[in-house]
Amino acid sequence: MPQRERYLFVCINRRDEGHAKGSCTARGSEDIYRALKEQLNACGLARVEARVCTSSCLDQCSSGVCILVEPDHFFYGRVTVADVPEIVEGIVSGARVERLVLTSEDLAKG
Repeated sequence: MPQRERYLFVCINRRDEGHAKGSCTARGSEDIYRALKEQLNACGLARVEARVCTSSCLDQCSSGVCILVEPDHFFYGRVTVADVPEIVEGIVSGARVERLVLTSEDLAKG
């Protein structure tokens, strides 16, 4: 299996209900993970271009469900299932979905 161009790490961390930091799983991260995998497979990108992986906490809890994109080294935040087609299109075109990219201010909040 060749190394992919990009790896998308989707936080699927679980915390107890009511935890101050929240839980990406409770916010729908597992559905986002599955949708990304399905759409990348459907487009034929999963074998060469991008691999979707699960991750434990990525320390960006204040930004909702987050995805770390490597080796580009940026985070998408506040991601929903509705954002998945645009993220996949960005992989196809080589462009980031700027409205989802976490800023340095977002990253500082953790």
